[in-house]
Amino acid sequence: MEEKNLKNSSSTLIGDIFGGTAAMLVALPSAIAFGLIIYAPLGPEFSGKAAIGGIMGTIALGLLAPLIGGTKRLISAPCAPAAAVLSVFVGEMLGKGSIPPNIIPVYITIVSLFAGVIQVILGKIGGGKFIKYIPYPVVAGYLSGVGVLIFSGQFPKLLGLPKEIKFWEGLTRIHDWKPESIGIGLVTILAMFFAPKIIKSVPAAIIALLTGIACYFGISFFNPSLLSLENNHFVIGPISASVSDLTGIFTNQFSLLFTFDLNNIGILIGPVFTLAVLLSIDTLKTCVVLDALTMSRHNSNNELVGQGFGNIGSALLCGIPGAGTMGPTLVNISSGGKTKWSGVFVGFSALLVLLLLGKLVAWIPFAALAGILIVVAIRMVDVKSFSLLKHKSTVFDFFVILSVILSAVIFSLIAAAGVGIAMAILLFLREQMRTSVIRRKSFGNKTFSKKSRPQKERAMLEGKGLQTLIIELQGQLFFGTADQLLSEIEPVLADCKYAILDMHRVQSVDYTAANRIKQILARISEKKGYLIFASVPLSLPSGQNVKDYLTTLGLNETAHLKFFDDLDFALEWAEDEILAEAQIKDDKRILELHELELFRGLSENPLSMLSTCMVEKKYSPAETIFKTGDESDEIYFIRLGNVKIVLPLSAGMFHHLVTITKGGFFGDMAFLDKRKRSADAVSIDEVVLYVLSRNKFNEIAIKYPEVAGLFFEKLAFVIAHRLRQSDVELKELQEN
Repeated sequence: MEEKNLKNSSSTLIGDIFGGTAAMLVALPSAIAFGLIIYAPLGPEFSGKAAIGGIMGTIALGLLAPLIGGTKRLISAPCAPAAAVLSVFVGEMLGKGSIPPNIIPVYITIVSLFAGVIQVILGKIGGGKFIKYIPYPVVAGYLSGVGVLIFSGQFPKLLGLPKEIKFWEGLTRIHDWKPESIGIGLVTILAMFFAPKIIKSVPAAIIALLTGIACYFGISFFNPSLLSLENNHFVIGPISASVSDLTGIFTNQFSLLFTFDLNNIGILIGPVFTLAVLLSIDTLKTCVVLDALTMSRHNSNNELVGQGFGNIGSALLCGIPGAGTMGPTLVNISSGGKTKWSGVFVGFSALLVLLLLGKLVAWIPFAALAGILIVVAIRMVDVKSFSLLKHKSTVFDFFVILSVILSAVIFSLIAAAGVGIAMAILLFLREQMRTSVIRRKSFGNKTFSKKSRPQKERAMLEGKGLQTLIIELQGQLFFGTADQLLSEIEPVLADCKYAILDMHRVQSVDYTAANRIKQILARISEKKGYLIFASVPLSLPSGQNVKDYLTTLGLNETAHLKFFDDLDFALEWAEDEILAEAQIKDDKRILELHELELFRGLSENPLSMLSTCMVEKKYSPAETIFKTGDESDEIYFIRLGNVKIVLPLSAGMFHHLVTITKGGFFGDMAFLDKRKRSADAVSIDEVVLYVLSRNKFNEIAIKYPEVAGLFFEKLAFVIAHRLRQSDVELKELQEN
């Protein structure tokens, strides 16, 4: 067994090493390219620092994010969204003219640092679960916008144009195009597209980069000047990668921190939050795909903390921030990576490349990196979103995506983030307004309380049932849905005296909804009617106490406004009011045998026979008559008072099944099948009962079978009537 475990551990370690190394070969060229994108506006003299920043970001994220985040097989590295946000930020800083170019890298470090801090805070407060709920059209629009910006920023580099030349201007300056750059870029793009179809075992980005480098040296046979690094604008150029050189970079960077002007802190807020949210979304999106591929489950909050510390570490090492990235993660899986250590090997192998192969990085052509990024950018654009135009229900989703893209391209990614938030709100409002807050509507002639009433009272309630309106509400009662409630009630207000609002499925109530309810109350009060709240939530997941909120806004209990703990009590109160108005009142008289519902219409002889085996029992209020599990064969007939039948639940809770009133009976199940009691019976007030045991009844049945026949006939008739009433209520529930 130990030998088998050692083999498995060895196999896992080897898989992690191969997976991590392969993932690094994908992540590192892209990281360098992203660094170049960010530093491009500052000029070619910053290319070395840009490349070092990409490598250091890969090292820091690789070593820290997997150890703290812990998601198996996830690879974290500098990514396109970070490059897009920071390149725009650098361009804006440079455009202001008030900050020297050599100080701008300090601002990049500060933005990256605090973006990581925000990610840690988001993870600690449980923000991971909220970021995942940003609507897909907003995310798709934002990522597509990033793709368009990367494409427009890299296309001039593909043409070999100077950094100050923008996309549209570059298209017109054909005389400045460099054939060498175009050739290298096109070859790289073709390799990116076709490599996966030819060589599946090696990542396309690696093949494309090597192809671009090979093309560069191939062209150098015709242009020998390309073999020199001095004044060569086609390649990254010399990189100082020794320990002393790196120490010098860090020392210089941190010495410049003291030049930071606190008056400029306001311009950092937008990029910091935009970067933090976008990197978090990118990471969690990759984690969701990873879960589906590996049949696993990540911890969103832990992963955000890990990514945050990774980006903090990257910033402290003057590196580029990043996220959990899809491409390297997929390469890691396909190359044998199994645990979080595969991510650590990405950082470790990137460190070895920096220390041992740093000089070779100098020969990477800009056009090759531009070609790789152009393909990445094209793939980021969600072309499938055009299919949303085919259906009316999804046209708005398409325009959400388009609005975010246009905001990113025309204004900035920060503006796109603001538009995205606004669109997310609109999408939420649309979905809420599409969903009816009316879950079910019924009237008192089809929905009854659990109080079992005599035939005469039931007939009266059915006849006056339209006086009682029962509306079960659901979801969010806010300004976007409040009019639904008023529109639903208005048509029936003329005949409605009791409007019951069942609130137990309501998730929130706002000021507008409360005022609509006030309008309904005013209309009902004018007609001397009643607005009745049932099951008003006292504590929602949001922390809102709806009852306190309503009373604070003036919806206090009055003569025309009532609150009840549940719908059944509200219905029972309304039914009692209707019966009282019809002058059907309990005369507090103890009923005789012939007045009980089951025995009405029986002649004197059967009644006298049955009375001989009846036993009278009396109970005080709240006294238990029988309990679940009791052995008994008795049926009870109520001569005075009311009895409730409840079903015991766990944790001392009870579910109210029915209330039996004077003249009714209960306990018939055990009387018929002689099995244990299935519920509890408790007296509500002073109760006087007739009790008939099955054994006593059987003695009469043997002597007088005709009496037994009449009894069972009457019992079957009453039970059938109860079942028919239940059928009416069930039908109402299914149809509404």
